[in-house]
Amino acid sequence: MTERVDMLAFGAHPDDVEIGMAATIAKHVQAGVRFGVCDLTFAEMSSNGTVELRQREAAEAAKAMGLAHRSCLGLPDRGLTGSPEQIAAVVREIRRLRPRIVFAPYWNDRHPDHNAASRIVEEAVFSAKLRRYLPELEPVEVEQIFYYYINDVADVGLVVNVSEWYEAKRRALSAYRSQFEPGPDAVATPLNNRYVERVEARDRLLGGQRGWAYAEGFAAKRPFEVKLF
Repeated sequence: MTERVDMLAFGAHPDDVEIGMAATIAKHVQAGVRFGVCDLTFAEMSSNGTVELRQREAAEAAKAMGLAHRSCLGLPDRGLTGSPEQIAAVVREIRRLRPRIVFAPYWNDRHPDHNAASRIVEEAVFSAKLRRYLPELEPVEVEQIFYYYINDVADVGLVVNVSEWYEAKRRALSAYRSQFEPGPDAVATPLNNRYVERVEARDRLLGGQRGWAYAEGFAAKRPFEVKLF
């Protein structure tokens, strides 16, 4: 994997981005877009799996999506406070990879870490363009932030037809066997109780509203350009 990407998605944990937008990533990669994912934490507080296993699963999922880059900042799981140090870490990643478009978790999710990650990324995108903030790194002005959905869906302002790329999402999610597959040694959680089926049902519902097989939805806080012709 090499550096510099066109689009960069941030997640609080490995598997967040995959749940929200793995098929959108695969679609853009096939079109020639260099896509990156940055996980803020190693998900070390997860009930199942280990950090080492989750990293192997994340690498497998990256291959399924065709990522040009994947990284983890190693911020504390369940400790995303939005401190200046945490925001600076995200700014450094944005300035290193210089994406045009950034994706973050939707800002009103039932998981506190997803909400915290959304705020941190939004703050970092703003600070990344300020030339006197971390002046040793060249500033970057991101064109747009889009917000993807993990658990709760509302304010959908953009849907992407991912019908032809949905199998890539299935492969990416299936990489996280420690999280989504029940087993004799696994702790029962909502994730290993048919969670992936519910994600697929959600994406099928979003697609059905436009007559597509599957879609992934996004929100935006700022107006964005749509090219009609």
